[in-house]
Amino acid sequence: MRILLLLFLLIPVAAFSQQYRKVVPKRGDVISTLLVRHGLNPRLYERDFVALNKPLLGPRNSLRAGKSYRLPLRKATPKATTRKAVATKATSEKVTAVKGRSGSTAVLFGKYGRPTASDQALRGAVFYLMSGHGGPDPGAVGQYGTAKLAEDEYAYDVTIRLARVLLEHGATVHMIVQDPNDGIRDEGVLKMDSDELTYPNLTIPLGHVARLRQYTNAVNRLHGRYGRKTYQRMITIHVDSRSAGLNTDVFFYHHEKSAVGLRLAKNIHQVFKHRYLRYQPNRPYVGTVSPRTSLYVVRNSYAPTVFIELGNIRNSKDQRRFVLAQNRQALANWICEGAITDYRGR
Repeated sequence: MRILLLLFLLIPVAAFSQQYRKVVPKRGDVISTLLVRHGLNPRLYERDFVALNKPLLGPRNSLRAGKSYRLPLRKATPKATTRKAVATKATSEKVTAVKGRSGSTAVLFGKYGRPTASDQALRGAVFYLMSGHGGPDPGAVGQYGTAKLAEDEYAYDVTIRLARVLLEHGATVHMIVQDPNDGIRDEGVLKMDSDELTYPNLTIPLGHVARLRQYTNAVNRLHGRYGRKTYQRMITIHVDSRSAGLNTDVFFYHHEKSAVGLRLAKNIHQVFKHRYLRYQPNRPYVGTVSPRTSLYVVRNSYAPTVFIELGNIRNSKDQRRFVLAQNRQALANWICEGAITDYRGR
């Protein structure tokens, strides 16, 4: 009887001895991106995460840097697993890849590999992603110690990171500029090259207008594949070049007659305002949203377009932001967060 009683007392202890896995958020993370990184669907687990970690969360359930958070235990939901498997299969068809010069399919995401869809927050949305310059034109170049930082390499790294995050949320993504051998890179100084291609497999011309026309034509041809009611947006990412002494925040351009382009720009801009307020409370965010129809891709793309300048490649403070891989990932995460807000409010 005594032995049986001891066994009975041990049962509830064992039931509650499951260990919650603890994780520390990366810079720029929100709850949804943290959950996605660890293979948990935000729709299924975000409420549980908040309940587990409420005392450690900041305003509006924001994550605090350096804090360790508990991940919810996985739920036994075979049907959800099946849906995830279907979503994963669908995701593999939702990113366009160019053929490299060797004829093999480009590995767009490098060591990170092709993502799987952990939720469907952007299901039905189509994004055209275009990084600035490329091929024979590196764009703006900044001197960083003995190294050179090229606009096209850093714009591309943020863009390919953005592509991966959008895919994780179920979007269809078309990469317009692609590098056959540079996926997501975590190095500080990104090696310059000139082997980028335009979708589907076009050599990028040196001429400025010819290059922009080639990019825009690729977007417009793809745009015709989808119905008029399909949510289609183009995001083009650049790094500005100004006086070396000028530290700039991320700012946004749109077509002056595009109400939906303006809305997308404002939604992304709002995310940046909130994130800067959290991570840099002593420095006001001065990034702006403004019309600039003179930009070729903004003026000629069929898809509503947001043109994003990430900062000044020649400024030492901005350079220190660019060379940190976690900062480049944060930029991609924040752009994606704004896109999700925009899509939900369409």
